[in-house]
Amino acid sequence: MLNHEGVGKQLYAADHRTNYFDEGNGNPLFLLHGSGPGVSGWTNWNGVMPHLAEKFRVVVPDIAGFGFTEFKEDNKYDIKLWVRHLVGIMDELEIEKASFVGNSFGGALSLGLAVFDPSRVERIVLLGTPAGEFEQTAGLRSAWEYEPSLENMEQTMRLFPYDQSIITPEMVKSRYEASARPGAQDALRKLIPKPNAEGPTVVKGFPEHVVAKIQAPTLVLHGREDRVVPSECGQLLARTIPRADLHLFGQCGHWVQTERRADFLRLVTAFCE
Repeated sequence: MLNHEGVGKQLYAADHRTNYFDEGNGNPLFLLHGSGPGVSGWTNWNGVMPHLAEKFRVVVPDIAGFGFTEFKEDNKYDIKLWVRHLVGIMDELEIEKASFVGNSFGGALSLGLAVFDPSRVERIVLLGTPAGEFEQTAGLRSAWEYEPSLENMEQTMRLFPYDQSIITPEMVKSRYEASARPGAQDALRKLIPKPNAEGPTVVKGFPEHVVAKIQAPTLVLHGREDRVVPSECGQLLARTIPRADLHLFGQCGHWVQTERRADFLRLVTAFCE
């Protein structure tokens, strides 16, 4: 049974006590969360987990330093640690190869695994995933500057979707409570560049020459009105990854899986089956 508070099962990977969900049967499908304040596997994916678990073995981890997985003050959190953590989760669950659906940071982590350990990757679905270089958006700046409170959480969350009506008091409360956990905002600030006091801040994702080496079949899903990761990033990925397809959703922001849920489920199910 899924736990509405976001606390699931526990395992150890890369020396981190790791929170995760593991539901359903079939080919393994990892759902990797993004990086906003109060983020966790549960907050990103609980709206689609049960449906996907009808066809796949759905694994939803909280990545090291996020959600209800351990954050260690003296650790250097970077893509190499996160890939090592993800591989450790796969090993603990005895999953040799899987498909990955990554939202934003989770998409970058999926790319990292496909670059550093391609034998573990079947297929990749990238939602609102950063790539190349771009100016830090209002959404990313707000995520870095966030200080835990219900008011600040609502203000930050409103930068993510196109349709503001999907932001509910329950959603704000859930994300706020997770964001107030000790170390949560510290972990987030290790991931997002500190905004410059003056002038634009440059955000760097995987460069074109790196993602061009990825051979896994890839589905890129991006909201045209994404105010967190510009849609140009999705277009760059689709243009550069050899076996990539792109779906650009109009009147859609950073949360494709929520804003265009039916389309998301249809496309991901067909692609990963």
